Amino acid sequence: MADAQFPAVSRAHLDAMSDSIGVWQHAVGSMPNPAFGYCTDDVARALVVDVLHARELGWASVAGSADRSVRFLEDAFLPQSGSFRNFRAADGDWLDAGGSEDSHARAMAGLAAVMAEVGDPELVGRAERLFSLSLPAARNLTSLRPVAAAILACDSALEGGTDGDTKAVHRTLSATLAAAFEGAASVRDWPWPEPVVTYENAILPRALVVAGSRMGDDRIVAAGCSVLDWLIAAQTSKDGMFAPIGNGWWPRGGERSLFDQQPIEATATLLAEEAAFSITRAERYRGAARMSYEWFLGDNLLGVPIADASSGGCFDALTPQGVNVNQGAESTLMWLTALEHMRYLDALT
Repeated sequence: MADAQFPAVSRAHLDAMSDSIGVWQHAVGSMPNPAFGYCTDDVARALVVDVLHARELGWASVAGSADRSVRFLEDAFLPQSGSFRNFRAADGDWLDAGGSEDSHARAMAGLAAVMAEVGDPELVGRAERLFSLSLPAARNLTSLRPVAAAILACDSALEGGTDGDTKAVHRTLSATLAAAFEGAASVRDWPWPEPVVTYENAILPRALVVAGSRMGDDRIVAAGCSVLDWLIAAQTSKDGMFAPIGNGWWPRGGERSLFDQQPIEATATLLAEEAAFSITRAERYRGAARMSYEWFLGDNLLGVPIADASSGGCFDALTPQGVNVNQGAESTLMWLTALEHMRYLDALT
């Protein structure tokens, strides 16, 4: 088994994947591929990483990057609909008239991270304004993953002292997510609210646990932990390694996809386990989070490292033949996020 390490922050690959507009979506190997431009999803994730890196490097080291990302989100916002555009070409032109529910919720998460931790009043004020403008559209989210992401964003904003409509939107979305799981909770072999387990799955139980804690509802916390336990068991190999559901998904009653395993699954699961440990103090969740983290280091079905600690880059997937050698933005940001959260979790007493 690999000895899990917590290397020093390296932003080399993230910097190489960024320019004056934002972070490029895709890469060919370790080189950015401008043909696919930028997306709000990844810029919002980069903003979260900036906030995490400020803990280790100090705010001055990431201030320029964070300002660029907030500016990108400001440009993405459409006042007439209250939503965020998602896709942007290399020349800066926007390619869509309105983004997805996912991009809306992820933009909120990036802004909320600034509101919760950053000490720059000017940047916090800009983030608060944009977050407030995004709340009406968030109230109408229906897809479960964006609902979960928006719950977590509202929780972060509330943790930072924001109130206004945030608490009301948090309660509305929490009720939506809890209701989705109520019918599935009694099904022992499939406690999942969808017929197929797809992507970023652990964000759903994570949001349940966090929402239940925020509202003082132990029943919702327990429901989230129960579903998370089910996911952990489903994604643990017979050798005790993290083996996330691959990018072919897992239909109820069918075979789960073993490959292509993606970094977003490892990080989403780690973050859910961190939340469960922080709230319940059950050590099994800290151990499970370490297992999810070690997947990046080589404790996986092929025994190959997914992350490059020296550059801060991360390969896009684990395939049956080895790694997908491209190091795109999502994968890299997932590794950088996992490292900082595991660094924090490992130090908790």
